[in-house]
Amino acid sequence: MNSISLRQFIRKKPSSPISVPFSSYGSSFSQNIKRKTKTHKQLGILNLVSPTTDCAENRQTHLRLIQDFLPIPTNQFAQKRASDDFAHSNSLEETSNMLETNFLNEEESIVDASALSHALSLCASSRSLKSGVQFHCLAIRTGFVGNVYVGSCLISFYSKCGELCHAYRVFEEMPVKNVVSWTAIIAGFAQEWLVDGCLELYSRMRNSTLKPNDLTFTCLLSTCTGGGSLGRGRSAHCQTIEMGFDSYVHVANALISMYCKCGNVEDAYYIFERMDGKDIVSWNSMIAGHAQHGLAVQAIDLFEEMKKQKLKPDAITFLGVLSSCRHVGLVKQGQFYFNSMVEHGVKPELDHFACVVDLLGRAGLLEEARDFIVKMPIHPNAIIWGSLLSSCRLHGSVWLGIEAAENRLLLEPECAATHLQLASLYASVGCWDQAARVRKLMKGKGLKTEPGCSWIEVRNEIYRFRAEEWSNGGLTEISAVVDSLADHMRSLGYDMHEEEADDDLDTSVS
Repeated sequence: MNSISLRQFIRKKPSSPISVPFSSYGSSFSQNIKRKTKTHKQLGILNLVSPTTDCAENRQTHLRLIQDFLPIPTNQFAQKRASDDFAHSNSLEETSNMLETNFLNEEESIVDASALSHALSLCASSRSLKSGVQFHCLAIRTGFVGNVYVGSCLISFYSKCGELCHAYRVFEEMPVKNVVSWTAIIAGFAQEWLVDGCLELYSRMRNSTLKPNDLTFTCLLSTCTGGGSLGRGRSAHCQTIEMGFDSYVHVANALISMYCKCGNVEDAYYIFERMDGKDIVSWNSMIAGHAQHGLAVQAIDLFEEMKKQKLKPDAITFLGVLSSCRHVGLVKQGQFYFNSMVEHGVKPELDHFACVVDLLGRAGLLEEARDFIVKMPIHPNAIIWGSLLSSCRLHGSVWLGIEAAENRLLLEPECAATHLQLASLYASVGCWDQAARVRKLMKGKGLKTEPGCSWIEVRNEIYRFRAEEWSNGGLTEISAVVDSLADHMRSLGYDMHEEEADDDLDTSVS
């Protein structure tokens, strides 16, 4: 697949300019450099007169003094010193200031590849697109844009800023690519869950002279996890075994997450049991995997075993345990583990409070759930009120549901699904004026619900289904299976209301 066809995987989005000039660099920079040069020799001599007690620093001071009187290699020493300063800088603002005062003069730049790579990494970490674009311009101006390490950092920078198209363009234009470059672009596609694009890039990498490393497989497996592609994940697993990376802890953790998210908890647990040197991520992934599939007893047993092995649980650990309790209605156990968080030195966060609210709400303890929200030490978010709203609709508590919906709209006024749910609640108790008001408000804001979407993998091919999509060729067969499932649910005593089903379709992506 060539570069043009690969671009079809990249989602269209408004492009942001990447050719921003270094407008802020001008004569003031040169004047700063000149002033610093005039005083530098005096400062060097002063350091010799008043030396510190550190012998290594004294030797470095002598070296700096010598390079001041050697005209030819001065820039080389300055570059080394500035690069060292850059390497110890952890602030984007500090890095930019160093660039201004140390790196540019009127004749030439003494920026090096490591300094630019470090600066771009800081921009990527802070998601500072504007600053990163300027460093990209500087890389072009100084000629380091062709450096493989700078290019790899540019790929990571644009990917983390959500500019995958620009990241791929940098990748295409790189004269030399190494395994870091390939892994960076695969990670960029993985971040957007573009499974086909990731696999195509991986195939091209294997056809080159380069071999993937453990981080490459971690990115590849995360793509399969997000896309629910079990077959392709298995294929990647086989290749990790073939290349000996399956024994790496972070690769094994990625495999556990992939199998759990794709519905194969047995294989995930098989890998977990045979791991050497399990870390906190390993335990959390397996606990969360059991919780996701309603295996609360197994999740709690793992948590207790984890404590026996003297491994300290963190916030994610408790989130997995609480999630397992809420899925099967273990109210007392869930409350116990929530209250024990402080004993383990873990401060409850909004996600933990949301789990408890959902736990109480699913069990029909709606007033208790509302009181829990009111007494929270932190302000509840829209997810917490939405959880209470869902429980109220499930148990038919209309007025409490209206209160939850109104509070959620205060936090997320543009949520179309909540507007529909609130209008439905008002209509169910005969408040037609209020229902009309909510629908009119929704129409005035131009809010529309997005149809729900689901997918399934059959023989390594992903089939996607969207609500209200009538163009699917297998619609007749699909409807027959859905009717069969509905009949089976009724035979088990579940009363499926058509209105409830319609609302769930509307809110499935809220």
